[in-house]
Amino acid sequence: MPFYHKLGIIPPKRHTVFRKKNGELYHEQLFGTIGFDGMSTLMYHVEPPTIVKEFVGKVDINPEIAHDKQLQMRSFNGFKVAPKDDYLESRVPVLVNSDCHIVLSSPKKSLRDYFYKNADCDEVIFIHEGSGTLRTQLGNIPFKYGDYLVVPRGIIYQIDFDTEQNRLFIIESHHPIYTPKRYRNWFGQLLEHSPFCERDFRGPSELETHNEKGDFLVKTKKEGILYSYTYASHPFDVVGWDGFNYPYAFSIHDFEPITGRIHQPPPVHQTFETNAFVICSFVPRLYDYHPDAIPAPYNHSNIDSDELLYYVDGDFMSRNNIEKGQLTLHPGGIPHGPHPGAYERSIGKKSTEELAVMVDTFKPLKLTKQAMELEIADYYQSWLHD
Repeated sequence: MPFYHKLGIIPPKRHTVFRKKNGELYHEQLFGTIGFDGMSTLMYHVEPPTIVKEFVGKVDINPEIAHDKQLQMRSFNGFKVAPKDDYLESRVPVLVNSDCHIVLSSPKKSLRDYFYKNADCDEVIFIHEGSGTLRTQLGNIPFKYGDYLVVPRGIIYQIDFDTEQNRLFIIESHHPIYTPKRYRNWFGQLLEHSPFCERDFRGPSELETHNEKGDFLVKTKKEGILYSYTYASHPFDVVGWDGFNYPYAFSIHDFEPITGRIHQPPPVHQTFETNAFVICSFVPRLYDYHPDAIPAPYNHSNIDSDELLYYVDGDFMSRNNIEKGQLTLHPGGIPHGPHPGAYERSIGKKSTEELAVMVDTFKPLKLTKQAMELEIADYYQSWLHD
Protein backbone atom coordinates (compact mmCIF):
# COMPACT_ATOMS: atom_id res chain seq x y z
CA MET A 1 0.00 0.00 0.00
CA PRO A 2 1.32 3.46 -0.79
CA PHE A 3 1.30 4.87 2.73
CA TYR A 4 3.73 4.71 5.63
CA HIS A 5 3.40 2.32 8.57
CA LYS A 6 5.63 1.18 11.44
CA LEU A 7 5.61 -1.24 14.36
CA GLY A 8 7.94 -2.04 17.26
CA ILE A 9 11.18 -0.24 18.05
CA ILE A 10 13.44 1.34 15.41
CA PRO A 11 16.44 3.70 15.57
CA PRO A 12 15.95 7.42 14.84
CA LYS A 13 18.02 7.20 11.62
CA ARG A 14 18.20 4.33 9.15
CA HIS A 15 21.49 2.49 8.50
CA THR A 16 22.90 3.58 11.87
CA VAL A 17 24.00 1.75 15.03
CA PHE A 18 21.05 0.05 16.79
CA ARG A 19 22.02 -2.12 19.76
CA LYS A 20 20.29 -4.62 22.01
CA LYS A 21 20.39 -4.17 25.78
CA ASN A 22 23.41 -6.51 25.92
CA GLY A 23 25.32 -4.28 23.50
CA GLU A 24 25.04 -6.52 20.42
CA LEU A 25 23.79 -5.03 17.17
CA TYR A 26 20.35 -5.68 15.74
CA HIS A 27 20.51 -6.81 12.11
CA GLU A 28 18.96 -4.45 9.58
CA GLN A 29 17.27 -5.84 6.45
CA LEU A 30 15.93 -3.85 3.51
CA PHE A 31 12.81 -5.57 2.19
CA GLY A 32 12.39 -3.86 -1.18
CA THR A 33 10.75 -4.28 -4.56
CA ILE A 34 11.60 -3.40 -8.18
CA GLY A 35 15.28 -3.23 -7.31
CA PHE A 36 15.67 -0.07 -5.23
CA ASP A 37 12.90 1.76 -7.08
CA GLY A 38 9.72 0.25 -5.59
CA MET A 39 8.08 0.21 -2.19
CA SER A 40 10.27 -1.04 0.64
CA THR A 41 10.41 -1.69 4.37
CA LEU A 42 13.36 -1.64 6.77
CA MET A 43 13.21 -4.32 9.45
CA TYR A 44 15.47 -5.05 12.41
CA HIS A 45 16.18 -8.69 13.35
CA VAL A 46 17.51 -10.16 16.57
CA GLU A 47 19.64 -12.54 14.47
CA PRO A 48 20.84 -12.29 10.83
CA PRO A 49 18.03 -13.55 8.52
CA THR A 50 20.59 -15.37 6.36
CA ILE A 51 21.79 -18.31 8.48
CA VAL A 52 20.84 -21.51 6.61
CA LYS A 53 21.57 -24.79 8.39
CA GLU A 54 20.37 -27.18 5.69
CA PHE A 55 18.87 -27.31 2.22
CA VAL A 56 16.16 -29.94 2.66
CA GLY A 57 14.98 -30.38 -0.91
CA LYS A 58 12.68 -29.13 -3.66
CA VAL A 59 9.38 -30.14 -5.28
CA ASP A 60 7.98 -29.09 -8.66
CA ILE A 61 4.50 -27.66 -8.08
CA ASN A 62 3.95 -26.13 -11.51
CA PRO A 63 0.34 -26.67 -12.59
CA GLU A 64 -0.44 -29.27 -15.24
CA ILE A 65 -2.19 -27.62 -18.19
CA ALA A 66 -5.21 -29.34 -19.74
CA HIS A 67 -6.02 -26.69 -22.36
CA ASP A 68 -3.24 -24.38 -23.47
CA LYS A 69 -5.56 -22.59 -25.93
CA GLN A 70 -9.33 -22.53 -25.83
CA LEU A 71 -12.29 -20.36 -26.80
CA GLN A 72 -15.25 -21.63 -24.83
CA MET A 73 -17.32 -20.14 -22.01
CA ARG A 74 -16.89 -22.40 -18.99
CA SER A 75 -17.98 -22.73 -15.39
CA PHE A 76 -16.51 -24.58 -12.44
CA ASN A 77 -17.82 -25.72 -9.07
CA GLY A 78 -15.21 -24.34 -6.69
CA PHE A 79 -16.73 -26.00 -3.63
CA LYS A 80 -15.89 -29.39 -5.14
CA VAL A 81 -12.26 -28.78 -4.13
CA ALA A 82 -11.72 -31.30 -1.34
CA PRO A 83 -10.57 -30.01 2.07
CA LYS A 84 -7.03 -30.99 3.04
CA ASP A 85 -5.09 -30.71 6.28
CA ASP A 86 -1.94 -29.10 4.90
CA TYR A 87 -2.20 -25.46 3.78
CA LEU A 88 0.05 -25.74 0.71
CA GLU A 89 -1.35 -29.11 -0.37
CA SER A 90 -4.86 -27.65 -0.19
CA ARG A 91 -4.04 -25.00 -2.82
CA VAL A 92 -5.43 -26.07 -6.21
CA PRO A 93 -4.47 -23.97 -9.29
CA VAL A 94 -7.39 -23.89 -11.74
CA LEU A 95 -6.66 -21.09 -14.24
CA VAL A 96 -3.19 -19.74 -14.98
CA ASN A 97 -1.14 -17.59 -17.31
CA SER A 98 2.28 -15.96 -17.14
CA ASP A 99 0.86 -13.04 -15.11
CA CYS A 100 -1.27 -14.75 -12.48
CA HIS A 101 -2.51 -18.03 -11.05
CA ILE A 102 -6.10 -18.46 -9.85
CA VAL A 103 -6.10 -20.89 -6.93
CA LEU A 104 -8.87 -22.50 -4.84
CA SER A 105 -8.12 -23.80 -1.37
CA SER A 106 -9.90 -25.46 1.52
CA PRO A 107 -7.35 -25.96 4.33
CA LYS A 108 -8.59 -27.78 7.42
CA LYS A 109 -5.68 -27.02 9.73
CA SER A 110 -3.59 -24.01 10.60
CA LEU A 111 -0.18 -23.56 8.99
CA ARG A 112 2.08 -24.00 12.03
CA ASP A 113 4.58 -26.79 11.23
CA TYR A 114 6.57 -24.63 8.82
CA PHE A 115 6.72 -21.12 7.37
CA TYR A 116 5.80 -20.18 3.80
CA LYS A 117 7.17 -17.55 1.42
CA ASN A 118 6.07 -16.89 -2.16
CA ALA A 119 9.16 -15.38 -3.80
CA ASP A 120 7.45 -15.18 -7.20
CA CYS A 121 4.15 -13.48 -6.54
CA ASP A 122 2.13 -11.08 -4.49
CA GLU A 123 -0.82 -13.03 -3.09
CA VAL A 124 -4.40 -11.82 -2.70
CA ILE A 125 -6.18 -14.30 -0.42
CA PHE A 126 -9.95 -13.80 -0.36
CA ILE A 127 -11.62 -15.35 2.70
CA HIS A 128 -14.86 -16.97 1.54
CA GLU A 129 -15.34 -19.12 4.62
CA GLY A 130 -13.46 -19.08 7.90
CA SER A 131 -11.65 -16.69 10.20
CA GLY A 132 -8.35 -16.53 11.99
CA THR A 133 -5.02 -14.68 12.02
CA LEU A 134 -2.41 -14.11 9.34
CA ARG A 135 0.97 -14.23 11.13
CA THR A 136 4.02 -12.65 9.45
CA GLN A 137 7.49 -11.37 10.35
CA LEU A 138 5.99 -7.86 10.15
CA GLY A 139 3.12 -8.62 12.52
CA ASN A 140 -0.29 -10.22 12.72
CA ILE A 141 -3.59 -9.42 10.98
CA PRO A 142 -6.91 -10.92 12.16
CA PHE A 143 -9.23 -11.89 9.29
CA LYS A 144 -12.78 -13.06 8.70
CA TYR A 145 -15.36 -13.73 5.96
CA GLY A 146 -15.10 -11.23 3.12
CA ASP A 147 -11.53 -10.09 3.78
CA TYR A 148 -8.91 -9.70 1.11
CA LEU A 149 -5.46 -10.45 2.56
CA VAL A 150 -2.80 -8.81 0.37
CA VAL A 151 0.59 -10.45 0.99
CA PRO A 152 3.54 -8.93 -0.91
CA ARG A 153 6.02 -11.35 -2.45
CA GLY A 154 8.80 -12.35 -0.09
CA ILE A 155 6.72 -12.07 3.09
CA ILE A 156 7.23 -15.08 5.37
CA TYR A 157 3.94 -16.14 6.91
CA GLN A 158 1.86 -18.67 8.76
CA ILE A 159 -1.94 -18.82 9.11
CA ASP A 160 -4.04 -19.71 12.14
CA PHE A 161 -7.61 -20.79 11.37
CA ASP A 162 -10.35 -20.77 14.00
CA THR A 163 -12.20 -23.77 12.51
CA GLU A 164 -11.66 -26.62 10.04
CA GLN A 165 -14.16 -25.18 7.55
CA ASN A 166 -12.23 -22.70 5.43
CA ARG A 167 -12.63 -21.68 1.79
CA LEU A 168 -10.09 -19.42 0.10
CA PHE A 169 -10.00 -17.83 -3.37
CA ILE A 170 -6.37 -16.94 -4.05
CA ILE A 171 -4.84 -14.80 -6.79
CA GLU A 172 -1.08 -15.14 -7.21
CA SER A 173 0.27 -12.16 -9.14
CA HIS A 174 3.67 -11.89 -10.83
CA HIS A 175 3.08 -8.12 -10.80
CA PRO A 176 2.80 -5.85 -7.74
CA ILE A 177 -0.74 -5.37 -6.43
CA TYR A 178 -1.81 -1.73 -6.13
CA THR A 179 -4.97 0.26 -5.58
CA PRO A 180 -6.16 1.78 -8.89
CA LYS A 181 -4.10 4.85 -9.76
CA ARG A 182 -7.20 6.83 -10.80
CA TYR A 183 -8.27 6.71 -7.14
CA ARG A 184 -4.99 8.28 -5.90
CA ASN A 185 -3.46 11.74 -6.09
CA TRP A 186 0.19 12.18 -7.00
CA PHE A 187 1.18 11.87 -3.32
CA GLY A 188 -0.53 8.44 -3.15
CA GLN A 189 -3.46 9.56 -1.02
CA LEU A 190 -6.83 8.05 -1.92
CA LEU A 191 -9.13 10.66 -3.44
CA GLU A 192 -12.69 11.59 -2.56
CA HIS A 193 -14.22 9.66 -5.46
CA SER A 194 -12.49 6.42 -4.41
CA PRO A 195 -14.83 3.61 -3.23
CA PHE A 196 -12.62 3.16 -0.16
CA CYS A 197 -10.12 5.15 1.89
CA GLU A 198 -7.07 4.53 4.07
CA ARG A 199 -9.29 3.94 7.13
CA ASP A 200 -10.59 0.76 5.48
CA PHE A 201 -7.16 -0.91 5.23
CA ARG A 202 -5.81 -2.90 8.16
CA GLY A 203 -2.07 -3.33 8.43
CA PRO A 204 -0.24 -5.56 10.92
CA SER A 205 -1.26 -4.62 14.46
CA GLU A 206 0.64 -7.07 16.67
CA LEU A 207 4.35 -7.72 16.25
CA GLU A 208 5.56 -11.11 17.49
CA THR A 209 9.27 -11.13 18.32
CA HIS A 210 10.65 -14.65 18.83
CA ASN A 211 14.22 -14.65 20.09
CA GLU A 212 14.74 -18.34 19.42
CA LYS A 213 17.45 -20.48 17.83
CA GLY A 214 16.91 -23.99 16.51
CA ASP A 215 15.63 -25.61 13.33
CA PHE A 216 12.98 -23.57 11.50
CA LEU A 217 11.61 -24.93 8.23
CA VAL A 218 10.82 -22.30 5.57
CA LYS A 219 9.21 -23.40 2.30
CA THR A 220 9.77 -20.91 -0.51
CA LYS A 221 8.08 -20.92 -3.92
CA LYS A 222 10.25 -19.72 -6.81
CA GLU A 223 9.52 -20.30 -10.52
CA GLY A 224 7.01 -23.02 -9.68
CA ILE A 225 9.45 -24.95 -7.49
CA LEU A 226 8.91 -25.29 -3.74
CA TYR A 227 12.26 -25.16 -1.94
CA SER A 228 12.66 -26.19 1.69
CA TYR A 229 15.35 -24.65 3.88
CA THR A 230 16.13 -25.05 7.57
CA TYR A 231 17.11 -21.74 9.17
CA ALA A 232 18.97 -21.34 12.47
CA SER A 233 16.74 -18.62 13.96
CA HIS A 234 13.03 -17.98 14.15
CA PRO A 235 11.80 -16.02 11.07
CA PHE A 236 9.62 -13.86 13.34
CA ASP A 237 12.50 -12.26 15.27
CA VAL A 238 11.85 -8.69 14.08
CA VAL A 239 11.83 -6.10 16.88
CA GLY A 240 10.68 -3.23 14.70
CA TRP A 241 10.18 -2.01 11.16
CA ASP A 242 8.93 0.90 9.09
CA GLY A 243 8.12 1.52 5.46
CA PHE A 244 5.56 1.02 2.72
CA ASN A 245 5.91 -2.69 1.85
CA TYR A 246 3.83 -4.87 4.18
CA PRO A 247 0.78 -7.17 4.24
CA TYR A 248 -2.67 -5.73 4.85
CA ALA A 249 -6.35 -6.64 4.90
CA PHE A 250 -9.31 -5.01 3.19
CA SER A 251 -12.89 -6.21 3.58
CA ILE A 252 -15.10 -6.52 0.52
CA HIS A 253 -17.87 -5.25 2.83
CA ASP A 254 -16.02 -1.91 3.07
CA PHE A 255 -16.12 -1.37 -0.69
CA GLU A 256 -18.58 1.48 -1.32
CA PRO A 257 -20.29 0.88 -4.69
CA ILE A 258 -20.41 3.55 -7.37
CA THR A 259 -23.87 3.78 -8.92
CA GLY A 260 -25.60 5.95 -11.53
CA ARG A 261 -28.81 6.66 -13.42
CA ILE A 262 -27.92 4.08 -16.07
CA HIS A 263 -25.85 0.91 -15.98
CA GLN A 264 -22.26 1.48 -14.86
CA PRO A 265 -19.42 -0.43 -16.57
CA PRO A 266 -17.31 -3.02 -14.68
CA PRO A 267 -14.39 -0.61 -13.94
CA VAL A 268 -16.54 1.07 -11.24
CA HIS A 269 -16.13 -2.18 -9.27
CA GLN A 270 -12.34 -2.15 -9.53
CA THR A 271 -10.55 -2.75 -6.22
CA PHE A 272 -6.95 -3.63 -7.16
CA GLU A 273 -4.85 -3.35 -10.30
CA THR A 274 -1.64 -4.58 -11.86
CA ASN A 275 -0.08 -3.99 -15.28
CA ALA A 276 -1.60 -7.28 -16.47
CA PHE A 277 -5.00 -7.73 -14.80
CA VAL A 278 -7.52 -6.10 -12.47
CA ILE A 279 -9.54 -7.33 -9.49
CA CYS A 280 -13.09 -6.08 -8.97
CA SER A 281 -15.62 -6.40 -6.12
CA PHE A 282 -19.34 -6.76 -6.81
CA VAL A 283 -21.17 -5.81 -3.62
CA PRO A 284 -24.77 -5.09 -2.48
CA ARG A 285 -25.87 -1.81 -4.05
CA LEU A 286 -28.78 0.21 -5.39
CA TYR A 287 -29.58 -0.34 -9.03
CA ASP A 288 -29.66 2.34 -11.73
CA TYR A 289 -32.33 4.97 -11.12
CA HIS A 290 -33.18 6.27 -14.60
CA PRO A 291 -36.92 5.57 -15.09
CA ASP A 292 -36.16 3.37 -18.11
CA ALA A 293 -32.90 1.85 -16.83
CA ILE A 294 -32.10 -1.81 -17.47
CA PRO A 295 -30.01 -2.89 -14.46
CA ALA A 296 -28.76 -6.12 -16.05
CA PRO A 297 -25.46 -5.71 -17.92
CA TYR A 298 -25.63 -5.41 -21.67
CA ASN A 299 -24.06 -8.00 -23.95
CA HIS A 300 -20.44 -7.20 -24.55
CA SER A 301 -17.37 -8.67 -26.21
CA ASN A 302 -14.19 -9.31 -24.29
CA ILE A 303 -11.90 -8.52 -27.19
CA ASP A 304 -8.74 -7.96 -25.15
CA SER A 305 -9.32 -9.83 -21.90
CA ASP A 306 -10.58 -12.98 -20.22
CA GLU A 307 -13.26 -12.38 -17.58
CA LEU A 308 -13.35 -14.63 -14.53
CA LEU A 309 -16.08 -14.28 -11.89
CA TYR A 310 -16.00 -16.00 -8.50
CA TYR A 311 -19.45 -16.00 -6.88
CA VAL A 312 -19.39 -15.47 -3.13
CA ASP A 313 -22.94 -14.89 -1.93
CA GLY A 314 -26.39 -13.57 -2.81
CA ASP A 315 -28.29 -13.72 -6.10
CA PHE A 316 -26.23 -12.64 -9.10
CA MET A 317 -28.98 -11.11 -11.22
CA SER A 318 -27.39 -11.56 -14.65
CA ARG A 319 -26.88 -15.31 -14.19
CA ASN A 320 -29.23 -18.27 -13.76
CA ASN A 321 -28.54 -21.24 -11.47
CA ILE A 322 -25.37 -19.88 -9.86
CA GLU A 323 -24.12 -21.36 -6.57
CA LYS A 324 -21.68 -20.15 -3.93
CA GLY A 325 -18.10 -20.89 -4.87
CA GLN A 326 -18.89 -21.21 -8.57
CA LEU A 327 -16.57 -19.70 -11.16
CA THR A 328 -17.43 -18.58 -14.70
CA LEU A 329 -14.86 -17.95 -17.42
CA HIS A 330 -15.79 -15.81 -20.42
CA PRO A 331 -12.74 -15.76 -22.72
CA GLY A 332 -11.64 -12.85 -24.83
CA GLY A 333 -12.69 -12.95 -28.45
CA ILE A 334 -16.38 -13.83 -28.13
CA PRO A 335 -19.36 -11.92 -26.67
CA HIS A 336 -21.21 -12.81 -23.50
CA GLY A 337 -24.08 -11.30 -21.59
CA PRO A 338 -26.99 -11.93 -19.25
CA HIS A 339 -28.65 -15.33 -19.21
CA PRO A 340 -32.05 -15.77 -20.86
CA GLY A 341 -34.73 -13.89 -18.95
CA ALA A 342 -32.30 -11.89 -16.82
CA TYR A 343 -32.39 -8.79 -19.05
CA GLU A 344 -36.17 -8.41 -18.84
CA ARG A 345 -36.33 -9.66 -15.27
CA SER A 346 -34.03 -6.90 -14.03
CA ILE A 347 -36.25 -4.02 -15.16
CA GLY A 348 -37.80 -2.24 -12.19
CA LYS A 349 -35.56 -3.93 -9.62
CA LYS A 350 -34.24 -1.49 -7.02
CA SER A 351 -31.21 -3.24 -5.51
CA THR A 352 -29.08 -6.36 -5.43
CA GLU A 353 -27.45 -8.34 -2.63
CA GLU A 354 -24.87 -10.03 -4.85
CA LEU A 355 -21.30 -10.55 -3.69
CA ALA A 356 -18.59 -11.63 -6.13
CA VAL A 357 -14.93 -11.18 -7.04
CA MET A 358 -13.97 -10.61 -10.68
CA VAL A 359 -10.54 -10.98 -12.29
CA ASP A 360 -10.02 -9.59 -15.81
CA THR A 361 -6.75 -10.68 -17.40
CA PHE A 362 -5.19 -9.23 -20.54
CA LYS A 363 -3.61 -12.57 -21.46
CA PRO A 364 -5.70 -15.73 -21.97
CA LEU A 365 -6.10 -18.01 -19.00
CA LYS A 366 -5.07 -21.64 -19.40
CA LEU A 367 -7.15 -24.43 -17.85
CA THR A 368 -5.40 -26.86 -15.53
CA LYS A 369 -6.18 -30.55 -15.21
CA GLN A 370 -7.59 -29.84 -11.74
CA ALA A 371 -10.00 -27.29 -13.26
CA MET A 372 -11.43 -29.90 -15.62
CA GLU A 373 -12.34 -32.05 -12.63
CA LEU A 374 -14.49 -29.16 -11.34
CA GLU A 375 -16.11 -28.19 -14.64
CA ILE A 376 -19.89 -27.84 -14.96
CA ALA A 377 -20.69 -29.46 -18.28
CA ASP A 378 -22.37 -27.56 -21.13
CA TYR A 379 -22.24 -24.16 -19.43
CA TYR A 380 -21.48 -22.66 -22.84
CA GLN A 381 -24.99 -23.74 -23.93
CA SER A 382 -26.76 -22.10 -20.98
CA TRP A 383 -27.91 -19.18 -23.14
CA LEU A 384 -30.14 -21.51 -25.21
CA HIS A 385 -33.13 -21.45 -22.85
CA ASP A 386 -34.55 -20.02 -19.61
